[in-house]
Amino acid sequence: MAGKGEAVLDLEAEYNNRARCPDHPVVMARWKALAEAARGAHPPVEIAYGDGPRERMDLFSAGEGRPVAVFLHGGYWQALDKSWFSGVAPALLAHGVGLAVPSYDLAPSVRLGAILAQVRAAIDAVRGLNAGAPPLVFGHSAGGHMAAAMLSEGRAGAAVAISGVFDLTPLIPTTLNTTLDLDAAEASALSVTQWPVPAGAVLDCLVGGDESPEFVRQSREMAADWAARGVQTRFEALTGLDHFTVLDPLFDADSALVRRLVKLAGHQA
Repeated sequence: MAGKGEAVLDLEAEYNNRARCPDHPVVMARWKALAEAARGAHPPVEIAYGDGPRERMDLFSAGEGRPVAVFLHGGYWQALDKSWFSGVAPALLAHGVGLAVPSYDLAPSVRLGAILAQVRAAIDAVRGLNAGAPPLVFGHSAGGHMAAAMLSEGRAGAAVAISGVFDLTPLIPTTLNTTLDLDAAEASALSVTQWPVPAGAVLDCLVGGDESPEFVRQSREMAADWAARGVQTRFEALTGLDHFTVLDPLFDADSALVRRLVKLAGHQA
């Protein structure tokens, strides 16, 4: 409870990114157009990593023996699928890095813990394509949370979290939790801020400079907390980008973000 004279943080305004960014439909339409163009130029192979209809991932191969990175999409665990994000592939393919983009079941049909289990299965399947090596895993928003989780569990060789939500407890009083149905115990258990960290882990936490103060705080504090426990972390707020346009650098083969991903994937451009 806020003390006298202390402002009460409006968590709904801080975390409801679609309401915060009224132009998001235009940006998301661009994602879809780029995705369709990418699938036309580089038709992916769909791979089943489980029995369910959404337990599928698109693989954009850069050729035999080339590393495969994994992109985990956002949508607060309750929206979107792999088809929205094929547009991420061309920039990585230009550097000889393949990409796998899994779909997963969504809340409220499954709980967040079940989604994490599906992502584990997807990452393990990619490892089999990656000469047995843990792949680079990167993700946006909810996908940033899951990328950090996969790094914590040793399933990722490195992780890049873009606009990640690492502490889930602030979501509880927001309308976003209507579908997620998180209580305090579950939100705390699934918050990756204090999950174990493996030796030699590398975690980048990026966020749009125009995102809400809470999103900037989450990335900054995640990088600081894990760095204090021995993880190699980087934090950067990308100037002029919001929660949706923060993905723009992924579509540019010459961007600093793509070059960082290529380096972390183990294939120096």
